[in-house]
Amino acid sequence: MSNLQNYWQKAISFDEYLKISEERANDNPDKNDEHQEYYELGLQRMNRILKTFKVDDSQLETLKSKNFNGKILMISEPWCGDASATVPAVSKFFEAAGNEVKIFLRDSDLSLIDQFLTNGTQSIPIVIILDQNFNVINHWGPRPKHGMELLRKFKENPEAYPREEFYNDLQVYYAKNRGKDAVQEILELI
Repeated sequence: MSNLQNYWQKAISFDEYLKISEERANDNPDKNDEHQEYYELGLQRMNRILKTFKVDDSQLETLKSKNFNGKILMISEPWCGDASATVPAVSKFFEAAGNEVKIFLRDSDLSLIDQFLTNGTQSIPIVIILDQNFNVINHWGPRPKHGMELLRKFKENPEAYPREEFYNDLQVYYAKNRGKDAVQEILELI
């Protein structure tokens, strides 16, 4: 895996990511954006997570015990439903811990996501754990284990577990869990 410093330099802060989300939801310069209907939904979900997210003290202690002084680079897009649940929580947690966090917009340059494919797909979000010198320690994504289980159940039998039900169950889980599982699973990879 290559050194990701050049991608880090092109990445944006979470606040900038939120601004781009708002801009695309309210007045998208790209009038033909196929994801238009999802920006508003993504923004609502991110704002809900931001309102309800609380840094878990025991998770913070776990991170401190690992002496992690690296960085977190996420590959994401504001229209992505999985990202809208995970990106705000992971950003706020690692920022609270004193680690730098940046977000790389997947669709701005696919050469980064192509190094972190999930079963051959460019699924997001992907959370990349970097050391101080921008070398990859590990990566996580695109969704917590419970979300992956729901996806597997849907893919195995879409007649018995239709897409609408899968999406609904996934969003209910994200709303209740508030990013805690994602943060926990990422901590286990550090």
